[in-house]
Amino acid sequence: MRVVFAGTPEFARAAFERLHAAGFTVPLALTQPDRPAGRGMKLQASPVKQFAQSRHIPVAQPRSLRLDGKYPEDAAAAKAALEEARPDVMVVAAYGLILPQWVLDLPRLGCLNIHASLLPRWRGAAPIHRAIEAGDAETGITIMQMDAGLDTGDMLLEERLPIAPTDTTATLHDKLATLGGRLAVEALEIAACGGFRPVKQPEAGITYAHKIEKAEAAIDWRLPADAIARRVRAFDPFPGAATPVGGEVVKIWRCEIESNNTSIGADCGRILSVNPDFVAVQCGQGVLRLTELQRAGGKRLPVADFLRGFPLAVGQTLGGTAA
Repeated sequence: MRVVFAGTPEFARAAFERLHAAGFTVPLALTQPDRPAGRGMKLQASPVKQFAQSRHIPVAQPRSLRLDGKYPEDAAAAKAALEEARPDVMVVAAYGLILPQWVLDLPRLGCLNIHASLLPRWRGAAPIHRAIEAGDAETGITIMQMDAGLDTGDMLLEERLPIAPTDTTATLHDKLATLGGRLAVEALEIAACGGFRPVKQPEAGITYAHKIEKAEAAIDWRLPADAIARRVRAFDPFPGAATPVGGEVVKIWRCEIESNNTSIGADCGRILSVNPDFVAVQCGQGVLRLTELQRAGGKRLPVADFLRGFPLAVGQTLGGTAA
């Protein structure tokens, strides 16, 4: 079976590695163009491109796949590369470009997507973040037959995964990436042995995982403690939950709920206690203990180490606008 792989970030690389290790022929990889990254803002290849190059797999990096779009030359070159690759199927994971109908129709078995949620819940760009933020008890991987809609295609395989109380987007991402790679291999083995039994997505329970914006990083201390704690975990590693403190912006990376029962008061964001183990902060409902923090330009630190370089005091209020 000839498998074209399309993906960009680390989540996709994990599946790509698994497919390659399983022995499938991969004549071509599609990934996003190199982007500036790091302090020097040098062009950096995506994780998928890096893996493809390490295995001498040809790579195409079109800016668009729309033949009538803004970059028709890119799309035409990608079309020629795909036709030359003669794929039986395309496997897609966090690619980042919309696949027009000509791409969906080109492989004999169509295009399969590795989606990091239990569809139809959390269609869209940020299913891992939104599942944690919403307090979902479980998530999973859905292997889906792609169509022209946004994650609306028929489901081919699905496996559930519990969300641990301590899971961040980073830790859950790694678990789902491993699961996605295994299910992708399983899906291709099923395809090679005669095909799937597609299942239509339910009409009920549709939700959308909108892209994470940097503006969401700001902590609203008027929210309940459990809601803030979920956002801290959901926004790790990006964009990081943050709050102004004494003219600086401090990121909160770890916290725990001390209480979630106190009534809403007027002292939201007020520091109630400071000790080497945690800083307790009044929320709109309940109290949150902050245990790992980071000041601008610094490292993530346990609260005891953080307080040595950035003292906090009882009665100080977090929030507002940094200078």
